[in-house]
Amino acid sequence: MTNKNVAERIRRIAIRILFPVSPRLSKNFIRIDKAGLRSIENSINEHYHTGWRSESNYSKEEYEADVKVHLYERLESDRRMIVPWLDNAATLQNKRILEIGCGTGSSTIALAEQGSKITGIDIDEGALLVAEERSRIYGVDAEFRVLNAQEISKAFQAVRFDFIIFFASLEHMTIEERLTSLAQAWEMLPIDGLLVVVETPNRLWYFDRHTSGLPCFLWLPDELAFAYSRFSSREQFGELYREYNATSREHFLRRGMGVSFHEFDIAIGPAKNLNVISSLSTFRGVRDKLRTSRLDRRYKSIMMSIYPDIHEGFLDEMLFLIIKK
Repeated sequence: MTNKNVAERIRRIAIRILFPVSPRLSKNFIRIDKAGLRSIENSINEHYHTGWRSESNYSKEEYEADVKVHLYERLESDRRMIVPWLDNAATLQNKRILEIGCGTGSSTIALAEQGSKITGIDIDEGALLVAEERSRIYGVDAEFRVLNAQEISKAFQAVRFDFIIFFASLEHMTIEERLTSLAQAWEMLPIDGLLVVVETPNRLWYFDRHTSGLPCFLWLPDELAFAYSRFSSREQFGELYREYNATSREHFLRRGMGVSFHEFDIAIGPAKNLNVISSLSTFRGVRDKLRTSRLDRRYKSIMMSIYPDIHEGFLDEMLFLIIKK
C-alpha cells in the first residue's frame, strides 16, 4: 500500500470517528454495484466533462480527482456531513424539497434515500443528464428541470415545499440572481418552512479556498478579481480569464464568488432578525473547532465582535445555514 493510500485510509477513519452517522440514517444508504458506478462514470464523461471541463484540459491527477468527487466522494460527504445536520433540524422523511443547484445529483441521492421527494434544478443541462442517470440507478424519487433560480416562483407556484435548499449554488449566481431567488424562495415557503444554504463561501472571509486559492480574493470587485485570477495556481482557472467581456465575465462569476449576510438583508430582511435555527459549525460544536486552525478561530472571533447581533453561522468561512420562516 502506498503512502498516499495509507494517508487516505487514515483520513477516512478520522472522518468516521469525528462525524458518525446514526444507524437510523445509515440504514437508508443505497448501495449500487460496479456496473451502476460505471454507468454513472460514463455519463459524467459524456455529459459533464465536456467543453472547458474536457479531460484534455486537466492534468491526469486533477481529472481523476474530479471524476472521483462526482462519482462517489461528494455523495459520501453529503451523507456524513449534511444529512445528519439537516435531519437534526427536521426529519427528512416524507419532506418535499426543492434543491437549487443539484448539479450531477450526489446531494439529490443523499436527500432522497432518506425518504424525501426531491425536485432538483440547475442551469447546467449536462450535469442534469448525469443526475437523471444517477437517480435511475439508485432508484430514488427525484425529478429534474433545467431552470434558472430566478424562475422558481413562476415554475412552482402551485407546489408546497418543506425545504428549499441552495446547495452550493448561491456563489455561482450573479448578484441579481441571488437577490431574486432568495426573495422568491422565502416567499414560497410556508410558515415553519426551512430555507437552507449549503457550502457557500463567505465573501467576508480572509482566504478563498473555494475558487482561487488566494487571500482576500473574495473582497475584490469583479473586474479586479477577474484580472487577478491569473495569479492563482489552480488548474482550469486563471488561464481562462484574459479578455474581460460579457461572456467571460459571466463564466468567471459562475465559477464561484463569495456571498455574505448582505444579500439576506436585502432579499429577505435584516439578517440579525432571521430565525437561524442551526449552522453546521454550531451543530458540530467542539468537532468543528478541532478541524479549524487557530488563525481561523481568531478571525471568526474578531468577526463576531464586529457583528455581535448576527448569528455566528453568517461569519464562518463557508455558509451552512438553516433558517426557519
